[in-house]
Amino acid sequence: MSAARGDDPVAAYAAQFPPLSRAREDGLLCRGGDLHPVRLLASYSLGIFPWYSGDMPLLWWSPAPRCILPLDDFHLPRRSARALRKAGFCLSCDAAFAEVMLHCAGPRRSTRETWITRDMFRAYVRLHEMGYAHSIETWQDGKLVGGLYGVSLGRAFFGESMFHRVSEASRAALAGLVSLLRLRGALLLDCQQDTPHIMGMGGQCVSRDIFEDLLERAVRREADPAQPLRWRPWCERYVHDGQQWREVQTA
Repeated sequence: MSAARGDDPVAAYAAQFPPLSRAREDGLLCRGGDLHPVRLLASYSLGIFPWYSGDMPLLWWSPAPRCILPLDDFHLPRRSARALRKAGFCLSCDAAFAEVMLHCAGPRRSTRETWITRDMFRAYVRLHEMGYAHSIETWQDGKLVGGLYGVSLGRAFFGESMFHRVSEASRAALAGLVSLLRLRGALLLDCQQDTPHIMGMGGQCVSRDIFEDLLERAVRREADPAQPLRWRPWCERYVHDGQQWREVQTA
């Protein structure tokens, strides 16, 4: 995929992706291109995301069925709800984005490989600086013990990865994300692929047609010539005071 040109860079990048109907059964749609921030935003607006390891070419995916987490259906298992009440976690939004990404990129028990390459890290930090990538952090005794990050476009949030260093810390971050998205009037929380963790909290697998309809309503671009990408970036920062999210006033 070559560099985009034209008056509408998002549309130009979006036009370089093949139709989603060409995706393989495993969800692989195409390969190549780069992680330019506008290409990333264009891909998410179409329901496409990058996923590859360091020794692979850049791969773009659009699986079907698609795992989403309807905000009204989210629920915590009883055991987890009890554990969260006792854990004394504190939550924040966008207080440590790079740290969250680095923790998510760390080795897992099942493998030492990571798909969060150095290029991926730089690309998403750039999206964060632009106001389109965000993190939820879980703190305990002043230490970062869990969190998640993803991309926000319009009224959609595309979850990318989460981590925990103590039990239930990533679940606390997800619960915090859901409550914050409700506060912000979100319509779609995309989880990309189903996992027992997500499905146990209300996740659903929907067809491509249903997902594309939800996506179109959630990421419809604003007709605002003052916004070159026509999506208003989410620049607010929040902390959770134990009962609700509170916006942090920055200088």
